[in-house]
Amino acid sequence: MMILDAETLEPAPRVEVLVAGAETAGLPGHVKTELHASVVELASDVSSSPEAAVDKLEALRMDAEDVAQKNGLRIAAAGSHPTAIPAELEIAPQDRYRDFVAYAGPTARRQGVNGLHVHIGMPDADTCFRVMETVLPWLPLVLALSANSPYFEGRDTGMRSIRAEVLGFLPRHGAPPPVRSYQEWEAYIERMVATGLAGDYTSFWWDVRPHPRFGTLEIRAPDQPTSLERTAALVRFIRDLCAWALEAPPRPFEPAERGVYDQNRWAASRFGPAAKLVHPDRDAAVTVPELLADLPVSHAGLDPQTCEADRQLEVGRAGDLRGVCADLVARTRV
Repeated sequence: MMILDAETLEPAPRVEVLVAGAETAGLPGHVKTELHASVVELASDVSSSPEAAVDKLEALRMDAEDVAQKNGLRIAAAGSHPTAIPAELEIAPQDRYRDFVAYAGPTARRQGVNGLHVHIGMPDADTCFRVMETVLPWLPLVLALSANSPYFEGRDTGMRSIRAEVLGFLPRHGAPPPVRSYQEWEAYIERMVATGLAGDYTSFWWDVRPHPRFGTLEIRAPDQPTSLERTAALVRFIRDLCAWALEAPPRPFEPAERGVYDQNRWAASRFGPAAKLVHPDRDAAVTVPELLADLPVSHAGLDPQTCEADRQLEVGRAGDLRGVCADLVARTRV
């Protein structure tokens, strides 16, 4: 979530104010720092259903907004800030962020983008890996539906999700490498950690990854939604996608499919729901509505014809980018 000055609606490096203000609130989750000091991370506690998770997220949003308003600030949710120059934003005062910037340099400083990460509990590591490989070809569809970052550094980028492209500046981005098993995935992680170039598996910024400490599969592909309703619809869709994958047969090991994934990821980033995506199961490029129709998962609350980036562009073309920021603030409130 972006922390903005209430008057200018530009990023304000005040994350420590929000974290301190939430410490005694008895919240159903955590309010935490992120890379930039003008961003706050809201992490809900473990939930038994998508609805319960979104209820907790609503409480976290309400608390963050309350603390923000008391300090001349506002909260806004989107994949990117329309006018901010990320390379000029202040880094949060934690050693891990300073170390990351020292290593990744300008590619780290440009990460002024925000995503929705959804953790889905898994029964064991092997099942987690199988589900990851089953849902991976469908994640560009998730990105297309969630696209919410058309503006970056004060301009219309021509992309519905510039966030997906900005993440590409990082090392270890996009899809995880093609391996045959969780054991091979673990061996790859251990090799990279042994080099000293990565601290642990959380130093791999893929669109999806196992999270052994939590016992979850972490879906990281979506842009950050603005409205809570859109958030709820995406969380339900991702949860149901993983539930379907639990029962689906394993996908065959086809390393070349990573190339198809890259193509689909780019198309989803560029066009959002207007993209044509290569079907995961046949040699055809299909529309987002057609692909959704082939997936036996409910997409209630998600309009396959449009995304929140379209709303941003509509507001921006009718006025200016400050108006886009004001609309984001208004639609973030719950």
